[in-house]
Amino acid sequence: MSQALQHLFGIGQLSREQIEYLIDMGESFVELSRRPIKKAPTLRGKTVINLFFENSTRTRTSFEIAGKRLSADVINISASTSATSKGESLLDTGETLAAMQPHVLVIRHSLAGTCEFLADFLPHTSIVNAGDGAHEHPTQILTDLLTLKTQADGYQGKTVTIVGDIAHSRVARSHLLAAQKLGYKIRLVAPKTLLPSHVRQYGCEVFHDFDAAIPGSDVLYMLRVQSERLTDNCAFPSIREYHEAYGLNRKRLAQAGDNCVVMHPGPMNRGVEIASDVADSARSRILDQVEHGVAIRMAVLTALCGAAPEPEKLSPKKEKAAAAMQAQGKLL
Repeated sequence: MSQALQHLFGIGQLSREQIEYLIDMGESFVELSRRPIKKAPTLRGKTVINLFFENSTRTRTSFEIAGKRLSADVINISASTSATSKGESLLDTGETLAAMQPHVLVIRHSLAGTCEFLADFLPHTSIVNAGDGAHEHPTQILTDLLTLKTQADGYQGKTVTIVGDIAHSRVARSHLLAAQKLGYKIRLVAPKTLLPSHVRQYGCEVFHDFDAAIPGSDVLYMLRVQSERLTDNCAFPSIREYHEAYGLNRKRLAQAGDNCVVMHPGPMNRGVEIASDVADSARSRILDQVEHGVAIRMAVLTALCGAAPEPEKLSPKKEKAAAAMQAQGKLL
């Protein structure tokens, strides 16, 4: 493709046109994932390595499924089974894997900027950021946007209220960046100890009172408290008090409009940030996010490998739009 994007580090690097192209391609792959035989030859002969230095169920598994459904060769490596557990540096690990000529290296790491660092030394391998510290999680935000497009009548003009551990959430940061490009509104809700002071620079509304933020919300997006990233235990008095102040239950959901939906990037801590009867309710789009996560990662791998989805899976209207964007050099 013209001006192909070699890496995906964050949503901030993408234009609105690129974001919408990936969302549209992801939507076309949802249908493939619902077929009895979930297989396409799009990435046959390509190799994808998933290198995860942090625990993950949804992201790692969905990248693996995405690659395999597109007929790529997929290899999974965790920190415990990599040579870094023997003292090898991250750079040496990256260069070793790159020497094996993979097309895409998907990385999750606890340090922000890890993917950009490795990309400087691996010029012939595309790198996807699957989450780096509290920086960004671009494929999760693309997943959320696809879910909003298909399950909540789109994202344009919507108000997304994000509740919980904003300070450590790469998803929240990615949403703040995406909202500026795509024209939806963000409300952030958290105790002061879990809300960075600089977030107002993104033009979002900030609340410490959850109940005050609910009216007018089109989406209630719940985040878990990332206790593994907390440096002390003083962020809030207790789990019980946190749930009372910031947990989503049926009483709070009733304060929102009838069309307000519930989202969560996972993993959920039931009874802390969200009650089970809300997570499992008809208003929940959490499992839709999981399904769409596979489709979006299929789209990202396809774009980075310079491939194209099966032509018949794009509508004539989308094919025409993609051709026009490619002629202008705007496609990934």
